[in-house]
Amino acid sequence: MDIFSGTSFDFMGKRKIAFFISGVLAFVGLIAAISVPLGKANLGTDFAGGVMINFRFEQPVSIEEARGVLDKGGFTDAYIQEFAGANKLLIRVKRTEGTSGVSSNIGELFKKAMPGNPYTIELATEVGPTVGKKLQQDALWAIAISLLGILLYVAWRFETRFGIAAVAATLHDVLAVLGIFWILNKEINLLIVTALLTLAGYSLTDTVVVFDRIRENLRKSIKDEFVPLINKSINEVISRTIVTSGTVLLATLALLLLGGEVLHDFSLALFLGVIVGTYSSIFVASPLLLVWKKKGKLIKM
Repeated sequence: MDIFSGTSFDFMGKRKIAFFISGVLAFVGLIAAISVPLGKANLGTDFAGGVMINFRFEQPVSIEEARGVLDKGGFTDAYIQEFAGANKLLIRVKRTEGTSGVSSNIGELFKKAMPGNPYTIELATEVGPTVGKKLQQDALWAIAISLLGILLYVAWRFETRFGIAAVAATLHDVLAVLGIFWILNKEINLLIVTALLTLAGYSLTDTVVVFDRIRENLRKSIKDEFVPLINKSINEVISRTIVTSGTVLLATLALLLLGGEVLHDFSLALFLGVIVGTYSSIFVASPLLLVWKKKGKLIKM
């Protein structure tokens, strides 16, 4: 499916504007990345420690009713999530200290406040602060190892400068989405880390497609000027990029609108990641190759 044919957009001519936008996104993302281990972000129970309980009631219970019960019991910081049509509530309580007995205490509150509406606990998970910090460290290591793998793979498939550009673009995407979540005060948990790793893979795939075309054109016309060659390469794959990104966006949009509360933040991270990843493969990864230019020309690969 060829949406655009024979285009000649000057993408590299907008690289200074793109670098400014990317710099702002990356800066906010760095602040967010620093805030996570310092506990200054909205961390989920996976990272901050706490309790997650899944209640199933015989009769519907609104979030407002559950909030009133928990507030009276002293759990004013509880996060309540409703499952439409299922009479289920997911309750998360953050605790930086002991979590023992929290599940039973919350269960007793509901039993006293709603004696005519019995419940069953389908899931009860307790995460201590020590485990939470360990999970934080593991998440950071997972992202770092994935970026190292990207660098080695692209450096092997192309050469080192392409690998560094791909890693920089991928890191930019991860930081951008993390920064947006931090600004929106969205909860950062293991599911969001999964989304960040997923979008890193998507961003790499899109970047490799552009790099492949640059390499092909470089072999055909090694005397071409650097900037026109990159513009030509991006214009040749822009239709494929838009079709692929548009298809993925439709899938993530369906998850975002119809996937329910449990998948909302995860699908939002993917949705933002696809947009940022598509942008970065054109306006971040490709312009970064200019750092390695010599006298305005590409070196034969």
